[in-house]
Amino acid sequence: DMMNGVTPGMIIGAGTEVIAGEGKIVTAGGIDAHVHFICPQLVETALSGGLTTLLGGGTGPATGTDATTCTPGAWNMYRMLESADGFPVNLGFLGKGNCSSREPLREQIEAGAIGLKL
Repeated sequence: DMMNGVTPGMIIGAGTEVIAGEGKIVTAGGIDAHVHFICPQLVETALSGGLTTLLGGGTGPATGTDATTCTPGAWNMYRMLESADGFPVNLGFLGKGNCSSREPLREQIEAGAIGLKL
C-alpha cells in the first residue's frame, strides 16, 4: 500500500526533504501543547488519538483545581521526568514561571523544564 500522492511520476525537487527510514518505524503524530499531567493513562489515550508529543505540566495524580499545567519547583520536575522515562511518546514539562526572583526559575530550567508557564 502507498499513501495518496505517492506515484512513480512523483517529483522530488529542491523543496522536498528526504529522510532515510531504513530500519525505522516512521509515523505521523500530533502535538498537544496544553496537557494536565494527572495520570499515566493519558499517554495511552493520547497515542490512540494519534498524539505523539505532549507538552504541559503537573505533579501527577490530582483532581479539580489541584490539576495544573505547570510543574512547580526543581524537585517536582525531577520526579516528573523520572516517572515519564518509560513512555513511548515525546514529553515536555513546563515549570512554574511566576516568581519574584530568578533563582527558582533557573533551577527549574536546569532540572529539565522545557519552558516556564506564567
